Order: sequence, then structure tokens, then C-alpha cells
Amino acid sequence: MKNIVKLILAGLMMIPFGCGDSFLDTKPTSSVSSETTWQDGPLSQAFVFGVYSYFGYGGFEEQMLASYTDEAMFTHAGRSINTFTEGNESPSSLAWTSDTYRWGKMYEAIRAANTAIENLPDATFTDVDKDRLLGESYFLRAYFYHQLLRYYGGVPIIEHVYGLNDDFAIARSTFAECVDFIIADCERAAALLVGKPKTPGRATRLAAMALKARVLLYAASDLHDLPTASAKSSLISSYSDKNFLGYPAGDRNARWTLARDAAKAVMDAGTGYKLDLAAPVGPAIAKANYVSLSMGGGSAVGDPAAASELILERVETALYTRENDWPLGGIHFGINNGPNGYHNWAGNTPIQQLVDDYEMMDGSKFDWSNTTHAQAPYTNRDPRFYATVLYDGADWKPRPSDVAGIDPVNQVQTGYYDDGKGGRLNGVDTRESAVENWNGSRTHYYVRKFIDPDPAIVENQSDAQTIPWPFFRYTEAVLNYIEASIELGDEANALLWLNRIRFRGGMPAVADAGNALRQRYRNERRIELSFEEHRYHDARRWMIAPETLGRGIKSIHVDATLKAGQTPNVPYKYDPTKYTYKYTVEDNTSNETRTWKDKMYYRPISRDEVNRNASLQGHNNPGYEQ
Repeated sequence: MKNIVKLILAGLMMIPFGCGDSFLDTKPTSSVSSETTWQDGPLSQAFVFGVYSYFGYGGFEEQMLASYTDEAMFTHAGRSINTFTEGNESPSSLAWTSDTYRWGKMYEAIRAANTAIENLPDATFTDVDKDRLLGESYFLRAYFYHQLLRYYGGVPIIEHVYGLNDDFAIARSTFAECVDFIIADCERAAALLVGKPKTPGRATRLAAMALKARVLLYAASDLHDLPTASAKSSLISSYSDKNFLGYPAGDRNARWTLARDAAKAVMDAGTGYKLDLAAPVGPAIAKANYVSLSMGGGSAVGDPAAASELILERVETALYTRENDWPLGGIHFGINNGPNGYHNWAGNTPIQQLVDDYEMMDGSKFDWSNTTHAQAPYTNRDPRFYATVLYDGADWKPRPSDVAGIDPVNQVQTGYYDDGKGGRLNGVDTRESAVENWNGSRTHYYVRKFIDPDPAIVENQSDAQTIPWPFFRYTEAVLNYIEASIELGDEANALLWLNRIRFRGGMPAVADAGNALRQRYRNERRIELSFEEHRYHDARRWMIAPETLGRGIKSIHVDATLKAGQTPNVPYKYDPTKYTYKYTVEDNTSNETRTWKDKMYYRPISRDEVNRNASLQGHNNPGYEQ
């Protein structure tokens, strides 16, 4: 398939073409008519492939959703991140918003999906699988509506392509109506995609089932059970359009049951990665397991069997070209987020709160008041920590040739070290470094997850990565099942599967019950799915955001003092036999002073959108009515 298209969504539908091997490439060179499209199998397939382009880069953007949570902070000022994190977003002053959930962009995508759904049933071609294309189109429409739903609450449901003379004013549907609509599309998609092959980057029956399970889990959660949400938030309690936000009444256990059963259906139909263990693996294997999961089978380093974990992914392989010369899979993820001492840009850096939430190897909580923990905070932690975060003294890849002389042992340097002459050396990965200090981390941590650890990928990292973005993976479905089981009182099955995830990660079994089990699960989900765009939604649907985003940003300051009689390492390298290391947790307000306001449970509908659709006027989300 050589013809690649992208939808033009104005006036009569026209389809631009480009050349290449990717159904996600979007470079136009010419166009054909709508009538011609649906008489030709390859053209129809190319049209649907063009709808996939609205996935963008998934979560692999320069600014990650993690920096809107207690996972990370964004290093560089002036990107409208703090407009959100400081609670100043409004309909006329939007914070950074990715195209993957931007209101107007998602409705553009929905219009594209609607075009395919309206035309495919009557298409006359026989050389391409029409049912598969129609199933994908239903999935894509459901996915785009789910993106709107989880950021904005109930939105207008549009299920046909508007003509030039149609009335474009349409009111918001209720949250429940949106859930029902999305579930119906998922079920249509799943039925049409039965038996269709698995092609990386294309929707399958299992992907439709996974989307259904996620939407039902959200629907059962605190934020969308209006009696619960109103009790926790006076802003929601006083909001006049509560039906846009959730369920005013009804059997919440029934909603949890639907969520549990949908998640279990995904588990029964799919396969995960190493979730059949009866005991914890060793730390080295556990770390390798998690690296393999984050690579999604897309690296020479790691276990290719981990690709079985992926249900739907954003890919770049030899089969798919690049979009605007920007790799689709890794999209410069390493250079965007790695250490400045590797000529990377430190975009979204882990904050201390995330680091502190990784358990000790024995399953106990890390505690700064514990002297042993405080003296060596990166020792004997959950092995997934070492696969996710780069910290002072962490082994990493070979330095670029111009930096190797400063750090020949390839260790991350985010601290400050006694030079033996009454002064200090600045770590090469700090903001005081001689190497691109403006790209140094403000928290003194860097992301390791999703960066290919292959030592051959160093100086040309931005072009070399082919790591997939996981829209849906098997472990999310397992976690969804665990959560619903806990809420339904089925703690035995919850513990069974929770411990299987922990065993893969090298962590011991737990036997918590009641609220302790709920809290253990929530932390496990936080760790397992870090930097995968779940924390933003989880903190809100659980209504714990005041204690997560609202607790601000903490970073670490590392000082190394020479022990008596010792001489400094030249060049410096991490060495606890020579240096005494002191770790000081600090409040960080260098870019933003985080706060929490309950309006932040939802994003505002922009003033421009409200002005375009009179039916939205007076019906914005709570705290944004203007």
C-alpha cells in the first residue's frame, strides 16, 4: 500500500495523497473526489489510515501530561504549563493542551470517522476488507469521544457529517449518554473486528474491548458518582449541570460490576507479559522485565516477548515512514527528556514525590525519617524505580565523545562534589554544568523509562529510537480488574492479580485488606503505569488531586563531602567509600508554584468554541462559567 492520505475537513471532502509506507504519514501531493474514494478499496483504506493521524504522537510529546501531575515537572518556562498547575486556566486563557485531546481537533477527528462510517457500508470495492475498516472507524470515533469525555465531561454527540446548511448548534449530552454512546461504538467495533489480524498501530477487537473497559472503570469512579463527588467538592455540589459530570443516582455497584467484567473479558482474550509467576523474580530480572515492557519489543535491548503486552500502540517500524521528519515511535523522546550531559533537553523530569512512592524491596514504605533510608535513598528500592528514573550515581550509557573526558564511567551526575581544595565540582547533569546547563534538570532527576538503553544509541538518539507508545496494554486491563474487584469486595482475586504484577517487578506479595488494600493498589498503579498518561486521570477520578498535584513540587539536592584522609576522584565518579553523601529534599518553585482548585477536575471549553456553538453558552464546566 503506497498511497497515504489525510482528510481535509471543509466543504466537499477531498483526500490528499503522499508517498511512503505508513498509514500515519500525512504529506499531501494531490487529491481525489469522495465518490471515487468509496469505489476504491486502497483509497478507502488510505482514508481510514488518515483518521489514525489524529492519534498524533500519543503521549510522546515534548510536554508530557506527566508534568500536570505529581510525576514530573516541565523544565523549560514559557510553555503555559503553569497556567494549569497554578489554577489559572480559563475559557479565554487556555493552558497547554495536546492535540490528542484538544476540543476542536477531536471533533475534526470525529468528523473524519463519521465520514468513513457513513460511506463504508455502501462502498462497492471488494479488494480490501471493508468490515475491518468499518470496525476501525467505530473504534476511532469511540476513542476520540473518550478523550473528550475524560477531560471535559459530557460533550455534544455528533454521529453524522454536517453539511454546509446544517445547524451547527448542538447541546452537550450528559455524561451517561456519552458513556453509552462510546460503549455502543466499542461493541460495534469489536463485532466487526472479530478474527481480524493484529497489525502494529491498527485497532483490533481486543483494543475495542480495552477501550470499553477503561470507559466503564472511569464511569464507576468517585468523580462521576455525583453523590460522592458532591460530598467531596462544594464546587461540584453547587454546579447546576451535574449531569454533564456523572451519574446523579443509580446502582454504583452495578457500574463497578460492568467495569470488572469488561476488564476480565480483555484479560481472557489477551495475553500479558510474565503474569503467571508464583513468586518474585530477582531484582536484576525485575528491572529487565520493566525495561522490556517500556520498550514494547522495539529495542535491541530487552525481551521482544514484551511486545505481547501491547494491545494498541503508536509505532515506527521499517514499514512506516516518518511524519514531517519526526519519528513517530520515539519522537525524540530521549533527546527531549534525557540528561543535558548527553546533549539532551531534560523536558519532563521526575519529582521527589514520585521517587518517594517507590517501595523498599521488602515492600515497606520509603521514609526519610529512617536514618538508613535517608543515608542511601536509592538503595534496595522497587526494581522498577531503576528502570524508570535516572538519579545521581545511576549507571547510564556512554557519554558523547565531547563529554566522555568529564565522565568516563558513564554515571549520571546530578549532585555537587567536594573538589578537595575547599570548593565544589558541579555535576555534568546539573544546571551549573559546563555542558548545556540551561537544559539541566531542576529536580536533579531524569526519566529513564521509554529511553532506549542500547549503548549504541547516544549521539544520534533522536533518529534511532523506535519505541512504541502504549495506548492500551494488557497490564492496564489487569489493574482495572483489580480496582473494580476491590470496590466490589472481592479482595481474594484483587490480591491474586496484584501480586502477579508485583512478582514480575520483583516485589513481595502483599496481604492488605480494606482501605489499606485500596491504597496499596493505587500506589501500585502509580508505579506500574508511570509516565503513561494515567496519573492525570486517576488522581482526578479518585478525587485525590488536592493531595497529589496540590502538594507542589519537591526536588533533591545532593552534596558529596570527602571523608577524612581521602582524595577526590579526578575525573569525579560516584564513590561512597571516598565521599559522604547528603540528600536534602527541597521545595521547588523555580518554574511554577503549584496549587489545587476544584475547577481543575475538568478542563474548560474555550471561549472560541462557546462562541461558535450557542448551545454551549452558560454550560461550561464548574468554575469556568463566564
